[in-house]
Amino acid sequence: MSQPVPRPYLTLRADGSHETEVKRSRFICHLARVADEEAAQEFVAGVRKRYWDARHNCTAFVVGAEQRRERSNDDGEPAGTAGVPMLEVLRRRGVTDTVAVVTRYFGGVLLGAGGLVRAYGGAVSAALDEVGLVERRPVALLEVAADHTRAGRLENEVRAAGHLVRALHYEAAGVRIEVGVPAERVADFQEWLAGVSGGSAEAVPAGTSWVEVPWSDPS
Repeated sequence: MSQPVPRPYLTLRADGSHETEVKRSRFICHLARVADEEAAQEFVAGVRKRYWDARHNCTAFVVGAEQRRERSNDDGEPAGTAGVPMLEVLRRRGVTDTVAVVTRYFGGVLLGAGGLVRAYGGAVSAALDEVGLVERRPVALLEVAADHTRAGRLENEVRAAGHLVRALHYEAAGVRIEVGVPAERVADFQEWLAGVSGGSAEAVPAGTSWVEVPWSDPS
C-alpha cells in the first residue's frame, strides 16, 4: 500500500522573541521551532531557567505535521487566561512544530481575566508577526544524469523552467542533477524532461524532502 503524500504546513521562519507592554507589565514571547514534544519541553525548561525571576512563564506548543500534539500551561495565572489563549493563536494561525513561552514581569496593575487573555494571546500574535512564517512543502527528489558536455545546458533548462535544483553531484562518468518536484507533478516533469532532452535523459526517483517558502497571511 502506498504511503499518503504529506501535506504542506506552516511553521516559524526562525527562532526569536518579541516584547510587549500592557499596563506596565512586560510580556516577552519566546518562540522556537521544534521537531517533537521533548524538544518543546527542553526549550520551555531553558526559558524558565533563564527568566527564573519572572512572575510567570506561561507556555503553549503544537508539534507534528499530521497527528498534532498540543499542550499549554498557565504557570500560576488564573486557569484558562494564559496558556489556552496562547495555544489558540497557534491554532488560528495554523502553525505547528512551534513552542511559545510568554514571560511576564508584573507591573503592579491587575489586568483581570479578559485583560490577561488579550495580553497573552496578543504577545504570541505579535511575536509571530515579528519572526515570520514559512510554508514547508513536500517534494519528490529526482536525479537526472547527464554527461559533462551536456550537464550545464540541461541544468540551465531545468532552472529556467522553474524547477528546483537541489544539488549537483559531479562524478567521473558525468553529472547527476538532483531536482525537487511536487509529488503531484512528477509525471509532468518526466514528460517535460523527455521533450527537452529528446528522450536522452531520464529522471530516477531519489527519495523525498521538503522545501520552505516564505508565507504571508492572504487575508
